[in-house]
Amino acid sequence: MNFTNNERMKQNRRHFLKLSAMAAATLAVPSLLASCTSKRNRQSNANMKLSWTPYDLQLNHTFTISGFSRNTTPVVLVKIDYDGLEGYGEASLPPYLGETQASVIEFLKKVDLSAFTPSRDMEEVIAYLDGIAEGNTAAKAAVDIALHDLAGKIEGTPWYKIYGLDKYNVPDTTFTIGIDTDEVVREKTREALGRFNILKVKVGGSDDKRMIEAIRSEIDLPLAVDANQGWKDRQQALDMIFWLKEKGIVMVEQPMPKHDLDNIARLTEESPLPVFADESIQRLSDVERMKGVFSGINIKLMKCTGMHEAWKMRQLAQSLGMKVMIGCMTETSCAISAASQLYAGMDFADLDGALLIGNDCFDGATLENGKIIPSDLPGIGVKPTTEISFGR
Repeated sequence: MNFTNNERMKQNRRHFLKLSAMAAATLAVPSLLASCTSKRNRQSNANMKLSWTPYDLQLNHTFTISGFSRNTTPVVLVKIDYDGLEGYGEASLPPYLGETQASVIEFLKKVDLSAFTPSRDMEEVIAYLDGIAEGNTAAKAAVDIALHDLAGKIEGTPWYKIYGLDKYNVPDTTFTIGIDTDEVVREKTREALGRFNILKVKVGGSDDKRMIEAIRSEIDLPLAVDANQGWKDRQQALDMIFWLKEKGIVMVEQPMPKHDLDNIARLTEESPLPVFADESIQRLSDVERMKGVFSGINIKLMKCTGMHEAWKMRQLAQSLGMKVMIGCMTETSCAISAASQLYAGMDFADLDGALLIGNDCFDGATLENGKIIPSDLPGIGVKPTTEISFGR
């Protein structure tokens, strides 16, 4: 690509910025907090009360991606009590988010929901949360998810119905295989047999082809790959993508460093596979500039502050003709169930987070024929399976 083509690409991006600004004006977010008219809600003088507890997720296998490995993921579970009902939420805290249990709890200590009622517009509550401090997206997501859970319980309705979605019209979820030895990779691959219809392989290391060949020695299922910014050279990345296509790979996630948008745009233009943004996109304000850079975006509740903004991101990206996937961190069934409420009709899904841990403390969305299907319980569709001690 020469300089003229590069300038043309930038002009196209500016054009899409104008289009997306118009599209954003038409976005609507269904909100029970705005429209709930139940007798319980009209007559109650109760206040919403927020509480929380730290919790450590134990991974079934050491999880390695380009850059680091871990055996646990810290989370903070939250609960909102209101008039005899409980709404649950979760902040999952993998290292790259930059949040910790301590930072989440410090944020939650600043949250005062007593001025709000569940009849108040969700926009107002979310705007209040966003104004408390910059960043803290996982902490905000935890409160957002609990608010949605509470609102759905007040109405007695799961959120997929509020969104007007068919809970069975969902893409297969990937099952993630981290960077590891051939023996472990084959073992993890065999675990997926009969349960999943597509696998996701972490690449971006020094021996990506070895990983793929190890998996291909066991199965011929479609594969997605996630480089987690691990490829630094555009031509080498492109050569790898052409090789991956020959091996049955169907999509590529975050191939190069998140700020190297010009090289990623050129890579996407030449790639035989769709290229999705992950680390390059965090929130709604990032969607517009991803048009013309990536084929699609990966929406994660922990990055975008929760369900409210995730729905807007989905609507905007699709209005711009971009593909959309829903992703996750290592999470309990609480956060996974929340994500499962809004992903019907998306192109790809990576909602295996609760399936990678050995101490899930919620029942919720379940794996059915390779798909994560939300329950019909109201709200986000979860219930605790163990006694959880929440405090302040």
